[in-house]
Amino acid sequence: MLRKILALAVAVSLGVSLAGCADKGGSEPSEKKSEAKMRDISTMEVVDEMGIGINLGNTFESCGDWIDGSSVTNYEKGWGSPEITPEIIKGYADAGFGVLRVPVAWSNMMDLDTFEISQEYIDRVKEVVGWAVDDDMYVIMNIHWDSGWWEGFPTAKERCMTRYTRIWEQLCDNFGDFGDKLMFESLNEEGGWESLWNRYGSDTTGKADSYALLNEINQKFVDIVRGSGGNNAERHLLIAGYCTDVDLTCDELFKMPDDPAGRCAVSVHYYTPSTFCILDSDASWGKAKTAWGSPRDYKELEQNMDKLKTHFTDNGVPVIIGEYGAVATKNKTAEQVRAYNIAVCKAACERGLCPVLWDITDVFYDRTACKFKDAEMLEGMLAAKN
Repeated sequence: MLRKILALAVAVSLGVSLAGCADKGGSEPSEKKSEAKMRDISTMEVVDEMGIGINLGNTFESCGDWIDGSSVTNYEKGWGSPEITPEIIKGYADAGFGVLRVPVAWSNMMDLDTFEISQEYIDRVKEVVGWAVDDDMYVIMNIHWDSGWWEGFPTAKERCMTRYTRIWEQLCDNFGDFGDKLMFESLNEEGGWESLWNRYGSDTTGKADSYALLNEINQKFVDIVRGSGGNNAERHLLIAGYCTDVDLTCDELFKMPDDPAGRCAVSVHYYTPSTFCILDSDASWGKAKTAWGSPRDYKELEQNMDKLKTHFTDNGVPVIIGEYGAVATKNKTAEQVRAYNIAVCKAACERGLCPVLWDITDVFYDRTACKFKDAEMLEGMLAAKN
């Protein structure tokens, strides 16, 4: 839901020249950690080591026919981000974030006949991922909304699965030397098809088919990665839940894939209530909520986090909340936004879940000054893990 509502709105930053910490001199990390052996460490331990995280949002996942596709930089800056620098990445690490989620639209600069991704595009993402790993951060790298070709799976399954397979084959080949600081994520929140089943209706016709399709894609993902060998045979993987929705992912129809390495976590997103988190103004589907923090609000949060713990963590499946946050900030006070983000972070950490804040250019993190904007919010979120 978030990607559809925010995708165009965030482009308001277009035309704004952002220095990206240009006042700081660039420097190469003194120690390269990008190429490393896989440690004998469980995925549950990895998720615990991650601490709290943040997204490099609206950067490499930007897409649209109106973007000049002649260069990676045009996409990277297409939704308002400055060109990413080592200083920007270091700022995340210095702030205390243990994991950086890097959403990517791999269909940018892709040959749509062969599904060959431009090596220039791969190399640029690889460079930024390398900076984060060299700064001792974990990185989660996915296939994001990617111009919505996911919607074709029910009607053009063979072509879509071929595309999906070719993408991950190329990523496995190009990122295979990274050690266990790099985690692959099977997809974003597109794992659910209203053409098969309307999740908002009472009719369950097609529900099993939609879940089965997602389960098949997630299994294909694991098979591709494991079959590519090398570090990928043991790489920790993040499996996208059904529409990354808490309730739908906890449904008995959602199945974690069979993994010979036993190194998989599950991903959900948390924007509850959506009328508070993602609405700056009233919409056809809901009235914008400007306040959060009632006993009822906290109870809902606790119940959702308990559900994830009981269904997954208690059964040995680590949980990463790949996106969360009160990200629509224009109609809310800083105190309301801060209270929500800290509360979700705290509730997740108390149950052993890893929360990864959704962020785009200059909402929570200033990509010019290379620092988190709200020191009190950051302190509260970091304290949640300690």
